[in-house]
Amino acid sequence: MTNDPRGAVRALAFLCLLCACLAARAAIPIQHWVQPSGAKIYFAASPSIPIVDVRVDFDAGGRREPGDMAGLANITADMTAKGIAAHGSEPELDENQLGEAWADLGAGLEESATSDRMSFSLRTLAYPDILPKAVALAARQLGQPSFPDEVWQRERQRLAASVREANTRPGVVAGKAYAASVYGKHPYGHEVTEESLARINVADMKRHYQMLEPCRAKVSIVGALTREQADGLATALLSRLPAAVSGKCDALPAVPDVPPLEASSLKSIPFASAQAHVLMGQPGYKRNDPDHFPLIVGNYILGGGGLVSRLAIEVREKRGLSYSAGSSFSPGLSAGAFTVSLQTRPDQAQQALQVARDVVSRFIASGPTPVELKAAKDYLVGGYPLLIDSNRKLLDNIANIAWYDLPLDYLDTWTAQVQRVTAADVKSAFGRKLHPDRMVTVTVGAPAAPAAPAGAAR
Repeated sequence: MTNDPRGAVRALAFLCLLCACLAARAAIPIQHWVQPSGAKIYFAASPSIPIVDVRVDFDAGGRREPGDMAGLANITADMTAKGIAAHGSEPELDENQLGEAWADLGAGLEESATSDRMSFSLRTLAYPDILPKAVALAARQLGQPSFPDEVWQRERQRLAASVREANTRPGVVAGKAYAASVYGKHPYGHEVTEESLARINVADMKRHYQMLEPCRAKVSIVGALTREQADGLATALLSRLPAAVSGKCDALPAVPDVPPLEASSLKSIPFASAQAHVLMGQPGYKRNDPDHFPLIVGNYILGGGGLVSRLAIEVREKRGLSYSAGSSFSPGLSAGAFTVSLQTRPDQAQQALQVARDVVSRFIASGPTPVELKAAKDYLVGGYPLLIDSNRKLLDNIANIAWYDLPLDYLDTWTAQVQRVTAADVKSAFGRKLHPDRMVTVTVGAPAAPAAPAGAAR
């Protein structure tokens, strides 16, 4: 225990280092319950170090933004850290005072929003003279942000400058064009622009913020607590959020799935850059898809395994066409994209793209070899302990279990599920999910559009 809040900063830093250096550990049992408010709690006790990590997730990410206000979710989350409103005898805190309050506690609350969710992550020491104060401050910030307009006007200018700067980078230009091509009008394809920033005001933030009700919260907790303490922490943390006016938790409107592509397409964007950026892909799969394990094993072989993947070997090693070439899936509540990405000299872009297309098509048609499959599973299983070797990583995994409604024993069965994947599983899963004749291709910085596959629409 410490009575010196400033000293807690040093203690927390030391304990974080200790936590990161812990040897790989077995998965910890996850306890789950639902509070009377409707909040869903997921808790893993971790008594070895006096740290508590908490993640609160809400279905208030970018997919809930109006189509002409891209960025609203992330801006709303970020603005919760710009000041707290006065309440009763509690004074207003501006952003500097709020930052100092967190520094005094040696704790922190991070806020963010992705395409799917808005998240708040608390990290604090579990000492009884620190933890209640940190939870109380987090509850104020989470439940009573002031959304100061003068701060938003400043942030809007900063963000607009950031957008202008980002648009000078070919990788950003390629990413935006690719997202628009893959997702179309689906919210996953929304991009922040100076125009969308100009449309957003404080009233929009407050309206978006109304989605953050206790009944819609998924709270993941890892730390040196008992279940009763974890339950009390969650109750306190959510206590200042607006309750449902009706006393019940109305479901939010359904968000449509990402529609499949009907045809391939090509987009070639001129850009004065030393390297051409090439992206190719299509909508992939939802995170709760039963093909998840065959797809992550297969993708390691295809393009996720760094220099040992097929794409890297064929494009980089054998032909010297690129410094890097890879593939990835980005599953979410809706079908996130499958993406092949590479950078190459502009005059080699068409050749590198054709090689990548051939590699993807052959893999879908034939699947992995036994040698490739064993190497992929050995790597993934061998690296599994690194996925949970700190409280923060464990929290990330538990938050994903909560968010995607995965089984509570997901971490315990992860390696077994990877081991069970067969070459036939990979081949059939890739055959179901990927369609080489219906992929989008975006090149930025290449001198001419690459050759189109049969049936491609320009």
